[in-house]
Amino acid sequence: MLAIRNGDYVPDGAGGLRRAEGREALLERVLYRLMARRGQFPFLQDLGSRLWQLGRVGAAGRQSAAEQYVAEALAAETGLTVETVTLRQAEGRTELTAEMTWQGETLSVTLEVR
Repeated sequence: MLAIRNGDYVPDGAGGLRRAEGREALLERVLYRLMARRGQFPFLQDLGSRLWQLGRVGAAGRQSAAEQYVAEALAAETGLTVETVTLRQAEGRTELTAEMTWQGETLSVTLEVR
C-alpha cells in the first residue's frame, strides 16, 4: 500500500512513492475507511462509513450511531477490534477518536467528522 498524507501520496525522495506496511498500512486503511462516504463507490458499496450522517442524528443517539458507523466501516479489517469510540464537540466541530486493538497492540485514530 502506498503511504498517503493529507490526501497525497508521499514521495520516497528517489523519484518514487513511499510504501506503508504493517501497522502504518493498517492505520492508513482505517482512516480511509472512516473518511470515505459509504456508498460513493458504485462497485464497492460497503467501502467507507456513514459518519457524515451524524449531523442528522439527534444528540441523544449520536454516540451510539458513531459506534455503529465505525464498527460497520472497519468490519472488513481482519484482526482489528474496535474497543471505544469517543465523540467530542469543540469550537463548532465534531472530533471522533477510535481506540482499537490489532495483534495485541493498542491503536488510535482521531479525525474531524463533517
